[in-house]
Amino acid sequence: MITRANPVNSALFLILNFISLAGIYLTLSAQFVAIIQILVYAGAIMVLVLFVIMLLNLEDEVPLRETMTKRHYASLLFALVTLGLIIEVIAWKGADSLAGFTQQAPTSAEIGTVEHIGGVLFTRFVFPFELTSILLLAAMIGAVVLAKKRFP
Repeated sequence: MITRANPVNSALFLILNFISLAGIYLTLSAQFVAIIQILVYAGAIMVLVLFVIMLLNLEDEVPLRETMTKRHYASLLFALVTLGLIIEVIAWKGADSLAGFTQQAPTSAEIGTVEHIGGVLFTRFVFPFELTSILLLAAMIGAVVLAKKRFP
């Protein structure tokens, strides 16, 4: 995604990345989060990003290739150390990887369903949910008022 010189191609690869992330959510039995990932990020937000890229109309593309500096080597070293830590944690936590993860969360299959999320959202987290809806409503009203040029 970041290696493409054309920003539209980069955005399309980002959509592919979002879809693969949704596949990871599906393997973790989080169906609702996977669907929301595709609808919100791969759908709505990426369409907005593509519109902005096309609106900017970037014509003079500056080559992105640079020489390797000390900063790049430090970043590469940091990325390798982080990758090593991730591999160590995965190897340490679950001996059989996927079986180890399912033993850690035996009810994970039902936690990711729409019914479970809706039940928890409207019982345990009803106050933050309603507070968020009031905040979003105030933001919508504010956007309409700001977008309106004249008041009647």
